[in-house]
Amino acid sequence: MKKLKYIILLVIVLGASCKKLNIPPQNIIQDADVFGSSGGIEAYMARIYSELPIEDFRYSPTRGLNYFWIISPFPAISGEALSRDQTSATQETFNYWGAAYSLIRECNYLTETLPTYSKSYSTAQIANWMGEARFIRGATYFALVKRYGGVPLVDKVLTTPGETIDQVVATINELKIPRASEQAVYDFVATDLDYAYTNLPETNKHGRATKYVAAGFKSRAMLFAGSIAKYNTTTLVDPATSNRVCGIPSTKATAYFQAAYDAAKLLDGKFSLYKKTWAAGDPNAQYLNYVNLFFDATSTENVFVKEYQYPNSVHGYDAYNVPRQLIGANGYSAEVNPTLDLVEMYDGFPKNADGTIKNLDASGNYVLYTNTMDIFANAEPRLRATVILPGDIFKSQSIEIRRGIYTGSSAGGINPLIPVGSTATYPTTNLVTSATATQTAYTLPNGTKMNPAGLSGVFGSDGTCAISGFSVRKWLVPDKPTSEVLENRSDQTWIEMRYAEVLLNRAEAAYELYSAGVTTIDYRTDALTIINQIRDRAGAPLLLGFTSVNDIRKERRKELAFENKTWWDMRRWRVADVEQNGTLYRTLLPFFSADANKYFFDARFDERNRRYTFDPRWYYETIPTAAIAKSTNLIQNPGY
Repeated sequence: MKKLKYIILLVIVLGASCKKLNIPPQNIIQDADVFGSSGGIEAYMARIYSELPIEDFRYSPTRGLNYFWIISPFPAISGEALSRDQTSATQETFNYWGAAYSLIRECNYLTETLPTYSKSYSTAQIANWMGEARFIRGATYFALVKRYGGVPLVDKVLTTPGETIDQVVATINELKIPRASEQAVYDFVATDLDYAYTNLPETNKHGRATKYVAAGFKSRAMLFAGSIAKYNTTTLVDPATSNRVCGIPSTKATAYFQAAYDAAKLLDGKFSLYKKTWAAGDPNAQYLNYVNLFFDATSTENVFVKEYQYPNSVHGYDAYNVPRQLIGANGYSAEVNPTLDLVEMYDGFPKNADGTIKNLDASGNYVLYTNTMDIFANAEPRLRATVILPGDIFKSQSIEIRRGIYTGSSAGGINPLIPVGSTATYPTTNLVTSATATQTAYTLPNGTKMNPAGLSGVFGSDGTCAISGFSVRKWLVPDKPTSEVLENRSDQTWIEMRYAEVLLNRAEAAYELYSAGVTTIDYRTDALTIINQIRDRAGAPLLLGFTSVNDIRKERRKELAFENKTWWDMRRWRVADVEQNGTLYRTLLPFFSADANKYFFDARFDERNRRYTFDPRWYYETIPTAAIAKSTNLIQNPGY
């Protein structure tokens, strides 16, 4: 109480000394300056939109949101890709807590202050701005709960200028808000997004929320909540409040899956899968259609986007990820290299009974190909639009990806260079390789010369190459000149939510409802219809049925690859610790046989021996120690 008396005394003294100075400082923006004009409100909205927790081109799990220099790409912790800079599993290390509550306060301030100025605007304007603020607050709380579990719920501004002594005392107590239950936070998110759906218009300015954006986000958040209720096994109850801050009762799973399904249904007839240049039975048209959907501002599939525009707002995606042979002046390339594990999820190329790529014949020797693209000749078009395959064409160039030249005899077949499943290094006999992009050409038996590793690698000791045997294709601008492949020159739009994701949310929720025995409608058939719509657009064969929910999860991984969704899916399904348990991801490395004048592929584990292990406690991130130091009412998550 002694400390509290000093605080109250200080407030009394300060209040008395300022009694005759009740004049707003001229160098501080007042409420009327912001909320007194539509221009001021629009500027306020622009700022809080810019702070939305969107994991886009400028997101890094180790550096944070809106971080420019991306050297730890998100797909390199989910198994989608390998990277020279991110070489193991990790949790987020930048800690989003403080930034989230700052944004929540801004949203609360708007919703509390704007009604005071309502007479200056139309009812529609007020509803729109209030709806947008509630959408942003709901999205921010979802960003918190998916990281930390239950967090303090703050639905009003806790500190304001000019408070009375009694208000100061109350504020001191309010600032020590304990963590709400995880379920309560998800319910709070649902309420905010429902409010946004009711109050937002059907259309809005580009990059701003609409009622359908709110519904799409609700489908995402409720699917997450349902998954936690069904699959999470970590629980923590705050002994002071009895709030279950980690974990949701399994009995709530069905209700959340139903909410996800119903929210996704609200977008029916408002959006459609992008098929502008798609043609049935034409793989090339389907490939180009899938490429184009990420660059067409008029796409019928874009639900919510984050725009960039040179020179005011830029990122460096092209510079970081182009194949080595297309490297720009900054000297970066091939940061994201798809794993064979991801590629094998797609259809249309030779596979063994266990689903792995068939690169060996019945005798156990390598299958030989005239061109590296031959093995992928019938691959589903979506794969080619997502991953640059060895020898495929990008920017009018054949992307040369090789690990080396085999100089031994091909008579009777070529045995595997190392035993299948081995992590050994390649032999030095009968093999010509290159450590760097500076190569000495090898003279082939026919007199022609060939660089051992091709123009894009794989180089033995230089990471600026296709270390997995593949390079990422999705999001790369197809016609960006090399002179503009710079880390401050890319400005393609980030599509935060596509209708394909909403459909996948609906399909997964539908299958979970079917599995729970809900028979209101034929949820299983609904899920199958949706998945086949997505596969049809992808150029993949249609499914006749499901064996388990994993069929839908696999389709989700393929469709949303490199859109920064997979890692969160792995977390909500609680499979990350299973998939990443001392895991070595696999690669597919092309070699050229000088004797046979043909190519072969070696499927092997990452030869750098980079193992991935996900710590189960990472399903709930650590509450910042600074936040706990400020409030003894905050309880830490398990294991920290």
